[in-house]
Amino acid sequence: MATERRANVTWQGDLMSGSGTIESVTSGAFGGLGVNWRSRSEEPGGNTSPEELIAAAEASCFSMALSNGLAQAGHAPERLETSATVTFQPPEGITKIAITVKGTVPGMSEDDFRAAAETAKENCPVSRALAAVPSITLEATLA
Repeated sequence: MATERRANVTWQGDLMSGSGTIESVTSGAFGGLGVNWRSRSEEPGGNTSPEELIAAAEASCFSMALSNGLAQAGHAPERLETSATVTFQPPEGITKIAITVKGTVPGMSEDDFRAAAETAKENCPVSRALAAVPSITLEATLA
C-alpha cells in the first residue's frame, strides 16, 4: 500500500536574503521550522536546512532497514545508534553522505553486522532516492 507524506513551506524573498518556514507536515510532528540560505551554506543560527532534513531522513530510514534486516536474519537489535552527515557544497550540491551506526546486537559477529549494514544502505528507500550523491560512506561497528 502506497503512502504519501507532505510538507508545506512558505518562502518570501530571493534566495540570498529571503527566508522560509516549514509550516506543517502530514504527521503534525513538527512545523514552524525556519529555513534560509545562511542555514544551508554557513551556520544554522536556529534554522534548519534541506540537507539537515535529508540527514534525518537518511538516518531514520537506514535504521529501520537495518533493524528489519537484522530481525529477519534472527538477530533483532537491542539498540542502533545512527548518524548521517550530509555535505552540501555550493554550487555542486550534495557531494557526500556519511552514515555511522553502532549496534548492540547479541550473537552477531562484526563482519555479519557490517554486511547487514551495507545491505541496509543499499536498499533503504531514502538511500535509493539519493543514489545520485557522488559519495555515500558507511561506518558500522558493534557496541
